[in-house]
Amino acid sequence: MGVVMANELLRDYQTAGSSDDEMFDEAGAFRADYRDLGQTLQGWTLEEHLQREERADLSLLSAGITFNVYSEEEGTERIFPFSLIPRVIGAQEWSQIEAGLKQRLRALNLFLLDVYGDQRIIKERVIPGEIVLGSPGYLPEMAGFQPPLGIYAHIAGCDLVRDKQRGMVVLEDNLRTPSGVSYVLENRTVMLRVVPELFPRQGVRAVTDYPNQLLGTLLSVSPADSTDRPRAVLLTPGIYNSAYFEHSFLSNQMGIPLVEGSDLTVGDDDYVYLRSTTGLERVDVVYRRIDDDFLDPEVYRPDSMLGVPGLMRAYLKGHVSLVNAPGAGVADDKVVYRWVPEIIRFYLDEDPILPNVDTFSPLIASELDHIRAHARDLVIKPANASGGYGVLIGEQASSAELEDTLAQVEAEPRNWIAQPLLQFSSIPTFDGERLKPRRADLRPFVLSGRETWVIPGGLTRVALREGSYIVNSSQGGGSKDTWVLNEEPA
Repeated sequence: MGVVMANELLRDYQTAGSSDDEMFDEAGAFRADYRDLGQTLQGWTLEEHLQREERADLSLLSAGITFNVYSEEEGTERIFPFSLIPRVIGAQEWSQIEAGLKQRLRALNLFLLDVYGDQRIIKERVIPGEIVLGSPGYLPEMAGFQPPLGIYAHIAGCDLVRDKQRGMVVLEDNLRTPSGVSYVLENRTVMLRVVPELFPRQGVRAVTDYPNQLLGTLLSVSPADSTDRPRAVLLTPGIYNSAYFEHSFLSNQMGIPLVEGSDLTVGDDDYVYLRSTTGLERVDVVYRRIDDDFLDPEVYRPDSMLGVPGLMRAYLKGHVSLVNAPGAGVADDKVVYRWVPEIIRFYLDEDPILPNVDTFSPLIASELDHIRAHARDLVIKPANASGGYGVLIGEQASSAELEDTLAQVEAEPRNWIAQPLLQFSSIPTFDGERLKPRRADLRPFVLSGRETWVIPGGLTRVALREGSYIVNSSQGGGSKDTWVLNEEPA
């Protein structure tokens, strides 16, 4: 049902299947959480919105908020597209999301501790051993190692989408080097600077404490023999990495050194040291934004110029902490995701608060049959790719593309999963002329140390192309500020 309003910005707003829209209900009225925002927007002209969009873009440009697109030959550095119309989440719904994320990370960390330890979950046949041990993220050298506090995934970004039947569901977990939190913080700064009048009367929960919470998490897992003032550093691959802006931003916000592999050395005593102008200074915690394969050329890729020779030796001796721990990627493998509800029940004896998307693994004969029979209705994903690359949407694919992908699925069943195409929710997004419905996901960030903390809201990513289900920045997506209301609307 169309929403017809006198305001030119909202005129003829067409929802993508009415009940899918987050701002408007099926009758075309503002949903309760969006009422204050909608009333303010009704007072804006199209010209005023354009002026504010321009001011926001200039603010982001001056802050240098960029990302790199490796697949493009020129102009690889881009400003991350930003939409002024925020996503709004009510206080009560957020409480459930927060509880579900804490539950999920508690279970996944227990799973990681177990699969590198006694492997009870495999012995009790809750998940097939070949699924875990055959994961590219499983690192045999971590077997028997217990990291400080028993935590492997200190920083997680879980991608959620809103399904009209079940509410927020988890689409995937990111437990290696999740990125995007710098956009959460900068988006809020831009909104407060450019459109302070949009914020509702009851206020929204602040996100600015993330750097302090992150630093506290890093220091909480310092080695047992650290000094009273442990030192943390942020290890970056360098300026050509797609998330380098975030690395620089977070190190600055936390007040810790931003280092590359050549800035660190492992001494004869197997401790890690920072090369400084005054000599060598011990490093207790490395917040690494480098993939496992490049961390240490003595253990992984010998041609890596990004890591630190001997770093794994120092880590396994307990002389330095790595955040996130190497090997955490086995728990965000898209095939392992299929078993996360069982993982939660096994370790916590609880039902999942946040459900998974129904997921089919071609390793299971009956599920492979389902994929073959219903390929047109499914999204078929490579299990160990990211950024939206390699994803095939059955209903949009040609017959040749579908046949080729199914052949790959049958040839390498461990490398694929399939899920139904979710008609997940849309949020009004400016397309240069007026507001149009665009699908969006949400990536909240969860910090696990002595305590577990979830940033209120997270990164809302939005598909800017009409009809698109792909929200990744590398595939042309943008972002929005995410507001968690302090209290329910009156």
